[in-house]
Amino acid sequence: MILTEFEEELLAGKHGVPRQWAMEQQLQVAKFFDARDFVEISQAHIMCDTESLGDAGVEHLEFLASHPESESQVMVPTITDPRGLDLCLYKELGQPEHFAEKERRTTNALQAMGVLMTDTCINYQSISPPVFGEHLAFGDTGVVIYSNSVFGARSNFEGGPAALSAALTGRVPRYGYHLEENRMPTHWFDVDFQPVTLSDWGALGAVTGQIAGSYWSVPALSGIERAPTSDELKHFGAALASYGSVPMFHMEGITPEAGSMNAATSPRQADKLWTIDKNTIQNFYDSFKYSGPVDVVVFAAPQLSLFEMQHIASLINGRKVSGNTALLIATSPEIRSACDRFGITSQLESAGATVLTGVCFYQMYARELGVAQNWKRLATNSAKLVNIIAGYGYEPVLATTKQCVEAAVTGIL
Repeated sequence: MILTEFEEELLAGKHGVPRQWAMEQQLQVAKFFDARDFVEISQAHIMCDTESLGDAGVEHLEFLASHPESESQVMVPTITDPRGLDLCLYKELGQPEHFAEKERRTTNALQAMGVLMTDTCINYQSISPPVFGEHLAFGDTGVVIYSNSVFGARSNFEGGPAALSAALTGRVPRYGYHLEENRMPTHWFDVDFQPVTLSDWGALGAVTGQIAGSYWSVPALSGIERAPTSDELKHFGAALASYGSVPMFHMEGITPEAGSMNAATSPRQADKLWTIDKNTIQNFYDSFKYSGPVDVVVFAAPQLSLFEMQHIASLINGRKVSGNTALLIATSPEIRSACDRFGITSQLESAGATVLTGVCFYQMYARELGVAQNWKRLATNSAKLVNIIAGYGYEPVLATTKQCVEAAVTGIL
């Protein structure tokens, strides 16, 4: 690898132990992916929920934060993904005190390093959206795929240690989606189906991801007749990344790097054109088919925008959540603050909903939460969530936003 003088100093420990650890970790990643050098970044986004960190991860953060400020402060603006606990609601949800103590320790360590505790997976909607060509070190899969595809920024999936290392050094290895040649389409899809609801967009993303199925795949879609909204692209991308481990897509006439690329001219020409029609989407829905009582309705994964929060409040329209069903809604601290100001939070809470702030359902000890509350059957409009949550012991159902609200109010889907 080609290292600059500053990078050599980082590796030699001249700028402190935390940065030396970070550079050593990044060098191993760079060698694995045959990166020729490093590229400077302007932002980092860290996934560091305490369920994933575990005791060893929390202790490691505390070790890094214990060094002098000049050695342990992040070098670029650095923000956080959703946390592992809502400290205002964990007791109400029956979550134990030792979970909360681990959360406080993690927060203290990150803040000591200069990390901004934004606690969101929708930073592109609520904090600072990246711009075309900007190099980033983003962790959350939904954040990465949206940033790469919709904004034309450049980021790989950076796991917790990798994103923290990037924050401490201000750079990442130049491989993957930092290179133009890896951003070209590999799979071509003709969409003979026009998504209407957020769950439709999620289903389209899921089906596309199932076919693409690789980190190095870049699906290109044609046939979308109107420009999707930010929330629609959010659900599409989150599901695509979840089902296919895919960090980028192109959508003809919509995303900035789609241009006039097609299967005949792409340097990474695919062998086959896939068609996704209404039957394909219906088959996906049918794989979660269910009718009957519902234990919990969850709006999360990704966190909800201000418009989504307003829409759910309007659908509830003064009614009450069923006594047999819980309704959980997760959003970012910034969106929560706006909802408080506009009276949306009070509408939802008056109806019996639990508004979770700065968390996402599957990252907040979902298995233990389900056991504590005796939740099994879960309804959601998130195709990403139904893909993940079965692994935590739930029986998920994918439904529209309206159907989910009705299930919360009546207790039956």
